[in-house]
Amino acid sequence: MELNDLSYKIIGCIYKVHTELGPGLLESAYEVCLEYELCKAGMTVERQKALPVIYDEIKLEAGYRIDLVVNNQILLEVKSVEAIAPIHTAQVMTYLKLSGIKLGLLLNFNVKDMKKGINRIIM
Repeated sequence: MELNDLSYKIIGCIYKVHTELGPGLLESAYEVCLEYELCKAGMTVERQKALPVIYDEIKLEAGYRIDLVVNNQILLEVKSVEAIAPIHTAQVMTYLKLSGIKLGLLLNFNVKDMKKGINRIIM
């Protein structure tokens, strides 16, 4: 599936979860519900995917985890914060670089209008 089509389907699932739950819950609640909706929509989802850090010639199992990876093509980082900070964007960019994935969606579910909570990041 083309990245734009896939991201469109993913965003539909994001809106569905946000409409049902609203803002104010923990990130983990949104993450689990989003995984459920994505799977229900026929997508392949990996939740809390381990992300090792490769430095020089060593592989460090440093405990980094990607919230959700959809169809091995799009990375989703789920937040429930007052506002997205530059460090959140930097985190997604680093995850994209380390994983080799080209597109990430940085999501903040702690908003009234989910349109303002979706940030598209391209590597």
